[in-house]
Amino acid sequence: MPLELIPLCEIDMTLRQPIFVGNGPRGLRLVIEVEDSTVSGDRIRGQMLGTATADWVTIVDNVGTVDVRSTFETDDGAVVFCQYSGRINFTNGPGTAPVYNAPTFETGDERYRWLNFVQAVGVGTMDETATALHYEWYELRAT
Repeated sequence: MPLELIPLCEIDMTLRQPIFVGNGPRGLRLVIEVEDSTVSGDRIRGQMLGTATADWVTIVDNVGTVDVRSTFETDDGAVVFCQYSGRINFTNGPGTAPVYNAPTFETGDERYRWLNFVQAVGVGTMDETATALHYEWYELRAT
């Protein structure tokens, strides 16, 4: 069954300096808190809500696994929880390879109930200082 990618939104994040936890049972663990985040798209726009947005990254053999949770508020007042995991190639260091991810959403707001059924995919680019991240997210639809 063919899939179609429908543009959903773009995300711009300002990142804080990583917290290095060190090598543990799952690999090198870093916690990267997000200072600020904006969501912009034709169907959804908003701003990060609260301060709990972060990425709990693990790195094993230069394979980074991202684990992100975030809450944002839309421009018209809906609260949306977003969670995604993905992969990044750290062979050449941060900011040198795309960040691939698969976001899902949760909301109780009827205006955005459709988001509860969306499986998205995305690709991100990090700047060379690892302080800014830009994502392009797409809704997956079967055609």
